Amino acid sequence: MTTVVPTSEEDPALAVVRFTSELAWADAGHEVAEPQVTRLCAEAQECVVMDRWFDLVSLMLTSAEVILSKVSEKDLECIFTVMCNVVTKSESPDDALEMAKLISSKITQKPTDKPALRLKILFNLYNLLENPYSRFLVYLSALNLAINWRVTEYVIPSFKNVESFLKEWNIGISDQRQLFFTIANVLKEHKNLTKESFKFLTKYLATFSGEDVHTLSEAKEEAIRTIVEFVKAPDMFQCDLLNMPAVEQLEKDAKHALAYQLLKIFLTQRLDAYLEFQAVNSDLLKSYGLVHEDCITKMRLISLMDLGSDESGRIPYSAIRDTLQINDDEVELWVVKAITAKLMDCKMDQMNQVVIVSRCTERVFGEDQWLTLRTKLATWRGNIANVISTVRANRIADDGSQAVQGLVIR
Repeated sequence: MTTVVPTSEEDPALAVVRFTSELAWADAGHEVAEPQVTRLCAEAQECVVMDRWFDLVSLMLTSAEVILSKVSEKDLECIFTVMCNVVTKSESPDDALEMAKLISSKITQKPTDKPALRLKILFNLYNLLENPYSRFLVYLSALNLAINWRVTEYVIPSFKNVESFLKEWNIGISDQRQLFFTIANVLKEHKNLTKESFKFLTKYLATFSGEDVHTLSEAKEEAIRTIVEFVKAPDMFQCDLLNMPAVEQLEKDAKHALAYQLLKIFLTQRLDAYLEFQAVNSDLLKSYGLVHEDCITKMRLISLMDLGSDESGRIPYSAIRDTLQINDDEVELWVVKAITAKLMDCKMDQMNQVVIVSRCTERVFGEDQWLTLRTKLATWRGNIANVISTVRANRIADDGSQAVQGLVIR
């Protein structure tokens, strides 16, 4: 197959137009094809001379679209690399943006053929662009292509740079919302990335803070999805969803109030509250894809966390048995599970049948938790001040004693 080889004698863009038009008209016969190829090349030449870069890209795309399935990956990459370089020739940011949109749109149309290569082309375009917003739109196109054609493994590594991307792009709330939502949808396809998906769903919901009732209503379905992901995840025990406006609105929604109640149980109550809820709403839980036994396991660990947050730092074995609704011989097993899950640090006093807690994870960290922390810090500060005063007093006493001994020796 012929390969595009730009030379110094012909502009690379013109070489691409010639190559693609010849291939597009190859089946029409020489007499029909030649005038069409000549016409297209003349149009391309005029675009170059007149600096009509948008028109040139449009022309190149028209020919390239016809032969997408006919060329090798090497040729296709070469064609679009030249095309992406044309975008950089424009001195108008608006024109560059429109060209980037046009190329992205064509690449993502019916990408059943060579989706991985199409992604590569989009990222090449991204790297060539200087306008931050153009970069954002191309990146978003790449994410949607990855979702639609199940090649998400190629884009996931870039998510670790999202915070720096946001600083560079400087996009508004609406665009941030779309970005977080799209990333969450990429990640949900990977069961081992549940926490990351939940993180971006939470970021998505956070963008609705301060919005009016109508805009908030757009987030209801995703708020429920986020609640279900939290409840379902066996290794997530704390979150800040409860007071988010996008989630809080569910409490007064007749259709979705039970979802909010379920979240409230997992973040503020214990096993007995969940069992009461499940007895009445078992069909709802099944519709969410929640497994009752898994929920019981999680609620037992959460209930143990709640017991451990008591200021006394001591949990009788009997309290664990009754709260978790387990047998006496299972108490230490559940304490070990909580330690393994890094929910608490503690020691088991088997002689006195008590668990001594030194650290316990909080399910939520709101105003009450801040006040508790402030009180503890004030207490520690007072204790440290007392220790310092005692050390200083002892030092003065020691110095005085040594001085007296010196006088006696003389």
